[in-house]
Amino acid sequence: MPPRALDPAGVALVDKPAGPSSHAIVAQIRRATGARTGHAGTLDPFATGLLLVLSGKTTKIAGCLVGLDKRYLTDVDLTARTSTGDTEGSVVETPGPLDEAELERRLARLRGEIELPIPAASAVKIGGERAYRLARRGVELEMPTRRSTVYALDVISYTGEVDAIDSVRLDLRVSSGTYVRAIAEALGGHCRTLRRTEVGPFSVADAVAPDAFEQSCLLAEAVVLERIGVRA
Repeated sequence: MPPRALDPAGVALVDKPAGPSSHAIVAQIRRATGARTGHAGTLDPFATGLLLVLSGKTTKIAGCLVGLDKRYLTDVDLTARTSTGDTEGSVVETPGPLDEAELERRLARLRGEIELPIPAASAVKIGGERAYRLARRGVELEMPTRRSTVYALDVISYTGEVDAIDSVRLDLRVSSGTYVRAIAEALGGHCRTLRRTEVGPFSVADAVAPDAFEQSCLLAEAVVLERIGVRA
């Protein structure tokens, strides 16, 4: 296969819908440009929100973008824990009602520097194989932990009663590599929805749907580097 073109170059802010994988979105942009294409961090298929898709010679700056802080909105179902930490897994536990005071105690433990197990349904490799593939085969895994930083973890709203909360909507700002599903599991529930709203200085408010992407949507490499404070 001939090498992919180095132009058009730039970074596309894409608003990923629920359903397709991030790699499918990257492939869609690649077909539109005909250029070498990459990304600066994926989202799970059930998740939505901001993907940074790099095109052409700008793929070389991926390393400058993958470590940027992230911001998410998530709805956490507190009535059940699942095998994957999201809606795609099977229910493994149905904890009792959670009241407002206990919810805040659990949230307080999840702010700042934290260390939580990586979800078994993640793409991290265990013994050379993706964890989610092992989990799908029913292999029991002892997952490693990952240290990350939760800069902000705020309650937007919740459903249920003060002494029996069913679900909670959270706004999080976290360091790169933080698994929001692990935070949901630490609260005793699972992610019902997950939306990435920011990556560093970039916002999903400025993103386009994959089907609306045009080459004119690409941000120039110099503009991207300036916004993240890196010299070209």
